[in-house]
Amino acid sequence: MSDFLNGIVEGFSKTFIDQDRWKQFLEGLEVTIGITILAAILGIVLGFLIAIVRSTYDMNLKGKKCKRFSDYVLKFLNFICNLYITVVRGTPTVVQLMIMYYIIFASFSNGFIPAFIAFGINSGAYVAEIVRSGIMSIDKGQFEASRSLGFDYKRTMWHVVIPQAFKNILPALGNEFIVLVKETSIAGYVALTDITKVGDIIQGATYDPFFPLISVALIYLVIVLILSYFLKKLERRLRNSDH
Repeated sequence: MSDFLNGIVEGFSKTFIDQDRWKQFLEGLEVTIGITILAAILGIVLGFLIAIVRSTYDMNLKGKKCKRFSDYVLKFLNFICNLYITVVRGTPTVVQLMIMYYIIFASFSNGFIPAFIAFGINSGAYVAEIVRSGIMSIDKGQFEASRSLGFDYKRTMWHVVIPQAFKNILPALGNEFIVLVKETSIAGYVALTDITKVGDIIQGATYDPFFPLISVALIYLVIVLILSYFLKKLERRLRNSDH
């Protein structure tokens, strides 16, 4: 028993105490959180824009002939959005990340910008489908009622449809952000020292895989638990606002 406890203490010391390795974990955590936040913002912006384009096309032009120039523009934008979603959802995230770093941003020495852009673009495709499904789930009577009150299409979407859709899609949107946090663990492929890379570096230095890997897993678990807590709190508050 004493040998086991001594092994635990020694492993903990080598992983966190020796050479102030706990600072490496903090630095890796900063990188992970930074990438996640910026990628989430980019993903939300892209996702909402694409969802609005696709839902507008589905509600107003799908199955119909184009009569005005604006109809052709909308049809073209819908085609681009469909192509974007198909390509992003059909290719591995790690491949998208490496293309962004080694090809598109080949002149960049720092992988942070290519990483958050790659993760944001990837997340945007999934957010777009989530938001589009939320918009399409709103009863068409909501649009007709808004039009009768003098709202144009833009004001109807912004003031009536999107607030209701947001409440419906919040659980799915929360799950997407949790997936995004865990996907950033591949950032080490573009020379970024995130949490996972730090664990790998310390494992190589101590020749002890147990503590570094378990520590990385626990850090991700804590982040996910915190996110889940605040998402449930937000869902509860939105539900209470309906009453």
